Amino acid sequence: MANLPTVLVTGASGRTGQIVYKKLKEGSDKFVAKGLVRSAQGKEKIGGEADVFIGDITDADSINPAFQGIDALVILTSAVPKMKPGFDPTKGGRPEFIFEDGQYPEQVDWIGQKNQIDAAKVAGVKHIVVVGSMGGTNPDHPLNKLGNGNILVWKRKAEQYLADSGTPYTIIRAGGLLDKEGGVRELLVGKDDELLQTDTKTVPRADVAEVCIQALLFEEAKNKAFDLGSKPEGTSTPTKDFKALFSQVTSRF
Repeated sequence: MANLPTVLVTGASGRTGQIVYKKLKEGSDKFVAKGLVRSAQGKEKIGGEADVFIGDITDADSINPAFQGIDALVILTSAVPKMKPGFDPTKGGRPEFIFEDGQYPEQVDWIGQKNQIDAAKVAGVKHIVVVGSMGGTNPDHPLNKLGNGNILVWKRKAEQYLADSGTPYTIIRAGGLLDKEGGVRELLVGKDDELLQTDTKTVPRADVAEVCIQALLFEEAKNKAFDLGSKPEGTSTPTKDFKALFSQVTSRF
C-alpha cells in the first residue's frame, strides 16, 4: 500500500464527479482518493467520509486544505445554469437560464479552475486532468448563450492556463453527456470539435469518468487535449485499451 498516489477530485458531488470519486475509492490498490465539494449536502451525497473536504473554489484559501499532499488532481467543477423561476412549459416558448450570484462561468470555470491549478502547482502535483466540453472552437455556440455566461469561452481560458502552467495535464473535452452504462461503447477521440459534425458526439458520463481514471495511469495521456465521443452501444467493440486510445491523440491543445 506504500506510496500510492493521492488523487483529489473536485466537484466530487456532481453527476460525473461522483462516479470518478467512486472509481478512485474502488481502485484503492492504485490510488488514495480525496474529494472536494462545495457544501455539507454535497459531502453527505457522496457518503461524507473524512477524505471529502468542503470548500469554495472561487475562494482560494478555502480549498487549500484539500490540496495538501496530493499527487494528482481531477477537475470536475463547472458552473451550472438554473432555470429562471416562473417558466410555464404549457405556454410554449423556451425556458430562460440564469446563473446564481457568484456562480457564473467566469467565477467558477475560469477563476475557480485557475485557483485549483495554482493550488495544485504549490502542492507539487504531477498531473492535472480536467473535463471540459466540446464546442469551444465556436464562440457562437448555443451553450455560451445560456444565462449569458459564455461558459465554453471561460472553460477554454482555464484550459489554456493549464496547458501553459508547466504541470503535466490531460484535457478531456467531452461530448454530450449521457446517463448510460459505461464500458460498453467504442470511445472516439478527436480534436477541434470535428466530432460535433458526426453522430458520435455523445458519450456516457461513466465512460468520461473511466477516461479520467485511465489518464492518471498512462504517460501517453499527458500533455494532451482531446474531444471525447462514442459510437452507439452494440455497433462496435467497446474500448478496453486506453493506452492505445491516448496514443491516438497528438494535439496538445
